[in-house]
Amino acid sequence: MSEGRRANRYSRLLEHIFFAHYIEGAREVPFERAELETAATTLGIKLPKNLGDVMYSFRYRSALPRTIIDTAPEGEHWLIRPAGSGKYRFEATAQAPLAPNPSYVETKVPDATPGLIAKYALTDEQALLARLRYNRLIDVFLGLTCYSLQNHLRTQVPGMGQVETDEIYVGLDRRGVHYVIPVQAKGGRDQLSFVQIEQDLAMCAHKFPGLICLPVAAQFMAGDVIALFTFEAGAEGVAISAERHYRLVLPDDITEAEIQRYQQRPDN
Repeated sequence: MSEGRRANRYSRLLEHIFFAHYIEGAREVPFERAELETAATTLGIKLPKNLGDVMYSFRYRSALPRTIIDTAPEGEHWLIRPAGSGKYRFEATAQAPLAPNPSYVETKVPDATPGLIAKYALTDEQALLARLRYNRLIDVFLGLTCYSLQNHLRTQVPGMGQVETDEIYVGLDRRGVHYVIPVQAKGGRDQLSFVQIEQDLAMCAHKFPGLICLPVAAQFMAGDVIALFTFEAGAEGVAISAERHYRLVLPDDITEAEIQRYQQRPDN
């Protein structure tokens, strides 16, 4: 099936579910994933084999249908948040979309990715995670000594249901303090989301309550530049606390002038 036909089918399913619950002026619209089955039957649409792909598409890849977007309160937009096992809710928020700032400076880092890994990485996400790991970019970004603990952790979080984290690191600082670092990675058309960061914070509080949680997000930019973010939770919700952009290059592609310029940068 073409990408356009899939997107249209997914949009019709989501529109049907949204407007079955939406009341004008509402800021939250709850629904359950099982409603995809009844919506498909009502609309005469062949149900996707992977129901999760419908939800993933609108949470991290595609824009919501215009008919849904237009119902959001002025100055806000809809996010789809988990609300328990198999449960979700549309929620209106003024929080800006999570995307790299194109005006940030780049830092060149000698590329230590093994050639075989670069050649055979199968997906953008896996290629990005591999580059983070082999170049120790999480260590460089956070200023900690970090070790990969587990890939693709899927677990149940109370009040949210199942959440998935692309990779979990544990880290150590010079004082001996221990950290847990959940990493979300996106490449291609996939987009980062503050919802994933909220889920990672909740997962860490549930699974690693004695460790300091430093959630990290990674995004491929144009020209294979890697944008890294870290976050903190405040009274207004999750916000970006730091952003850096890294370009992996051959060692000879870093000039002495660039090295000198990096030494003048503020350490913040």
